[in-house]
Amino acid sequence: MRVSPLFLALLAVTVAGGFLATLNSAFLYTTGVVLIVLGGWASSLCLHEFGHAITAFRGGDHSVRAKGYLTLDPRHYTDPVVSLLLPILFVLIGGIPLPGGAVWINHTALRSKKDEATVSLAGPLTNLLIGIGLTASVATITMPPVLGAGLSYLAFLQVIAFVLNILPVPGLDGYGAIEPWLSFRARELGEKARPWAPLGIILILFVIPGASYVFFNVAFGLFDAVGGTGRLAAAGNTVFRFWE
Repeated sequence: MRVSPLFLALLAVTVAGGFLATLNSAFLYTTGVVLIVLGGWASSLCLHEFGHAITAFRGGDHSVRAKGYLTLDPRHYTDPVVSLLLPILFVLIGGIPLPGGAVWINHTALRSKKDEATVSLAGPLTNLLIGIGLTASVATITMPPVLGAGLSYLAFLQVIAFVLNILPVPGLDGYGAIEPWLSFRARELGEKARPWAPLGIILILFVIPGASYVFFNVAFGLFDAVGGTGRLAAAGNTVFRFWE
């Protein structure tokens, strides 16, 4: 259960970014927002997978401890490139937080279908809770505007991650929550679609006219509902994407 030094390093990068975002220098506060978003997003990916793992452990799958999933170390995930690097790259190029690589759960060790569904929901709910915590801190703590903008954009990314992951699409957590109650044939088809379906969703958002508009409208609506400020999130996005 010992927390990984790598995860602590990611948190330290995020905190350092928060400090830089308070300084009165365009270069320094821009660097700070970049570190807040990238460090914070990488940290949340670890927490997302930890949410799956700790819920599975409580549901009966004690193998997650031996696999190192409870240490918050991304090196123990299925593939560190898919789990950490690609999601960060997608945030950099498109602002859509691609789901990270999953932890392997022994579903036969879980006690019930309810436990299986709870394990799937634990990841996206972790993102939502992080988003709520960040929006609450911005709303209740007096802080420099750039810091508030950076934290708001990070919070918005958490909300987007929740909305994306909760979709009932094979390979995403929303599908995992309903999969235990599907027929054998439906689960078989879902298994075949699992490798490419999440990327198909991303392509739809980028290619089909109006799809991204609907998706982001839903995300912004939820962001407002949990206390977020769209203006601050947009400002944080602008500072983060300084090269545009």
